[in-house]
Amino acid sequence: MKVCVIGLGYIGLPTATLAAVAGHEVTGVDTNPAVVESLSNAVSHIHEPGLAELLTRAVVQGRLKAQRDVVEADVFIVAVPTPITCDKTADLEYVTQAAHSVVGHLSEGSLFIIESTIPPGCTEDVVIPILEESHLKAGEDFHVAHCPERVLPGRLLHELVHNDRVIGAIDPKSAERARLFYASFVQGDIITTGLKEAELTKLIENAYRDVGIAFANEVAAVCDRLGVDVWDVIKMANRHPRVSILNPGPGVGGHCIAVDPWFLVEACPEDTPLITTARAVNDHRPERIVEIVEEHLSRAGVTNPVIASLGLTYKADVSDARCSPAIEIVARLKKKGFDVRVCDPLAGGESPYECVTVDQAIDGADALLLLVEHEEYVALDVEAMRRRMRTPIVIDTKGVWRNGKSETKRTFRVADDSSSLVADYADQISA
Repeated sequence: MKVCVIGLGYIGLPTATLAAVAGHEVTGVDTNPAVVESLSNAVSHIHEPGLAELLTRAVVQGRLKAQRDVVEADVFIVAVPTPITCDKTADLEYVTQAAHSVVGHLSEGSLFIIESTIPPGCTEDVVIPILEESHLKAGEDFHVAHCPERVLPGRLLHELVHNDRVIGAIDPKSAERARLFYASFVQGDIITTGLKEAELTKLIENAYRDVGIAFANEVAAVCDRLGVDVWDVIKMANRHPRVSILNPGPGVGGHCIAVDPWFLVEACPEDTPLITTARAVNDHRPERIVEIVEEHLSRAGVTNPVIASLGLTYKADVSDARCSPAIEIVARLKKKGFDVRVCDPLAGGESPYECVTVDQAIDGADALLLLVEHEEYVALDVEAMRRRMRTPIVIDTKGVWRNGKSETKRTFRVADDSSSLVADYADQISA
């Protein structure tokens, strides 16, 4: 089949590549000329395991080409961003632009699929009316489906193939057409349902995760207040057979969990107090981390502090820095006039700051702040780093330098320290 994928970002490009390798004739469309040029030369602008090799194969075989204009196709896939506005409502500009770009290319029998995450009712209330400007009728002349992605950066290709997929459709024929298309490269189960049900499924999945993270972050706040080690408390609580508390952290980032719950709040504000509160808890977390840094610098009598900050991406071992709480924390620290040395070898072009090496960051620093547990950071020798610092304050927001994951010796919280996120180091732990 001829497939046109609109939006060649973290979801669109891997999807286009997999479809091409599966035998479809794929045209990828993106408004960024630099992206189009690099992909035309089989060079991926996204760092994802296995993607570069698969992209080269698809381009060399002549099954994938990139350009800026939409073309006629049997299947149209929209995989563009859906950010939130300042008032926490869905910004559908990219989705509507993509729908308008397809209108002149729709024909009888075409299949239009939205993979972008969208608010409930968006396909029927916003997208279909635009498509019907073609004078074709959705569900009669052309097919419409919504198949939200459910993947994890760092595992995109594997999960696009092996994860189960939920397809919402305007009618059974659209559902079957979409199912047959995805079955050409998806090995997971494919479940078909209605449009609104599929829209809600993705939003509810991420709202559920956001609430779980918020609970862990609230537990961390309680433990900080009471002078208790949050990591030990959670570890012990999770020994209960029906308890599985997540680990706290510096906040929530990425393109899904930090955004999608707001679509539910926008649709049903009076019915989502828990989801709204969870968003508030997680959004406050970067501010709280900055407060912790200030408290311990003040306690140590440090003025004009130098802070070594490790990590900028929104999660470990990926290059994706969208909505990263680490970036917000660094910005807040810099706004206070602190000298912040930023280190993240994976952030690359997505970093708003000039990055230095770990060695450059820690030499003479007053505080070492771990914000992202990249594998190379987990294995760092904390004792050796502290010896090179001017003031050996270590703030581990991920708990990896004191819970046995690290290759270093054991770290522990100072007995008179009010924050369980602060780790001090000793060669011997006295009884």
